[in-house]
Amino acid sequence: MAKNIVVTGAGGFIGGHLVNDLRQQGHTVRAVDIKPLEEWYQRFDDVESLSLDLDLRDACVQAVDGMDTVYNLAANMGGMGFIEHNKALCMLSVLINTHMCVAAQEEGIDRFFFASSACVYNADKQKDPNVTALKEEDAYPALAEDGYGWEKLFSERMCRHFREDYGLTTRVARYHNVYGPNGTYSGGREKAPAAICRKVIQAKLDGTNEIEVWGDGKQTRSFMYIDDCVKGTQMIMESDILEPINLGSSELVSINQLVDIAEEVAGIKVKRNYNLSAPKGVNGRNSDNALINKHLGWEPSIRLRDGIERTYAWIYDQMTSNQPALV
Repeated sequence: MAKNIVVTGAGGFIGGHLVNDLRQQGHTVRAVDIKPLEEWYQRFDDVESLSLDLDLRDACVQAVDGMDTVYNLAANMGGMGFIEHNKALCMLSVLINTHMCVAAQEEGIDRFFFASSACVYNADKQKDPNVTALKEEDAYPALAEDGYGWEKLFSERMCRHFREDYGLTTRVARYHNVYGPNGTYSGGREKAPAAICRKVIQAKLDGTNEIEVWGDGKQTRSFMYIDDCVKGTQMIMESDILEPINLGSSELVSINQLVDIAEEVAGIKVKRNYNLSAPKGVNGRNSDNALINKHLGWEPSIRLRDGIERTYAWIYDQMTSNQPALV
């Protein structure tokens, strides 16, 4: 059944892909983002696109007017370099989810999705690169990523209490490192897969065959390709899962292994200069997918090698076509 759906953060990476998938299914979609329309990563002629500051309550009321479903992806965020240097700005995103919850409850929205993050997890459980995959229960006792992670954890609770107290049907997914084409690959907000692809491409184009790696390269992560993210987001939204749930790949790799994959795709070997003073986040983080498998009989499954190949190809085209970088 076709729905009237608003996607916030629609000018961003994940939001743009989600809007595209929803419109292809035949839903009526309203796309909302604070960025000017010309700066959106993806726009579609058959989608109502609004530039609104969702920090403001009136803008949130306008965003949900006449809609029945909300995917709230709007946030001040980026890769670790951005998160570590913009803690206050990241925490201000609490205004967005607060006002969106209020507006959604007043509008009588049927379902409300909040995009949380693996940054909510207790840092004491992420000190070893050989990390034990994080279960949903590992968010408490709370010791979230300073700034960004605390805002996400607070907003998860906001969704819970709007469900319990006001009957707003809320669903929450904790995203683990999403990557893919049509997103940020330079400028400071990019995440590791896009940054590594860009650096390897630049090293190949300028012939230096040399890149900078943040940290010692031994820190570990899992990376989820955008197609799995979009599919999982909608499955969680339509499910009966009440509590926040992991949405991420369980394919754990080190940053050095991520560079290995980018080298293989590029067909070159690079010298790695390790910047030990650069932001690198926790030493290890991976997604335990037991709960999502239990509820949905599914988990993200696109191999990192396959996703990096697609991401690398898109970034290479952007960097060699005289197009301005998406920042």
